Amino acid sequence: MDSEVWLIVAVVLALVTAGFAAVLLVRVFRARKLLVDAGVPLRSKALFWTAVLYTISPVDLIPDPVYLDDIGVLLVALRALHSAASGVRSTGKDLSG
Repeated sequence: MDSEVWLIVAVVLALVTAGFAAVLLVRVFRARKLLVDAGVPLRSKALFWTAVLYTISPVDLIPDPVYLDDIGVLLVALRALHSAASGVRSTGKDLSG
């Protein structure tokens, strides 16, 4: 393949990654309310903050130009945080203790 095709592929890949990052950023900002909720377990909150630190850390498990592992770790932490919050809401119990 010539260099023009590779350039187009790289630009498309960068745009897709930027789109995922934008969606993820919106989800992180929406998760702020859950982080101050007293009913959400401390373990879930700590997992979220650990994932945020890993995302901004220069150390990567998988060195890659598109940050797939960073996005994956943060998505798993967000899912766990939302799952813990919905569990608290559905049972009405305080799971933090």
